[in-house]
Amino acid sequence: MELADRTIGLLLTVTSLSIFTYYTFWVIILPLVDTDHFVHKYFLPQEYAILIPVFVGMALICLLSMFTGYVMLQSKNKKA
Repeated sequence: MELADRTIGLLLTVTSLSIFTYYTFWVIILPLVDTDHFVHKYFLPQEYAILIPVFVGMALICLLSMFTGYVMLQSKNKKA
């Protein structure tokens, strides 16, 4: 089981670093590059740099709220 945990941890770390690097390049470096440069075809338009994290954050807050409500309802039923 320890090897599986390490593998999952490594996979999550590599995924997180890849997303962080892509997003950092997209938001910080790309606006400094000419708009006709070939690298722009690998990235979404700039307005998505704000919209995607906002929607992901809203979805995360909704899921956490639903989970918290579910746990509270389950603990209330066990006490009664």
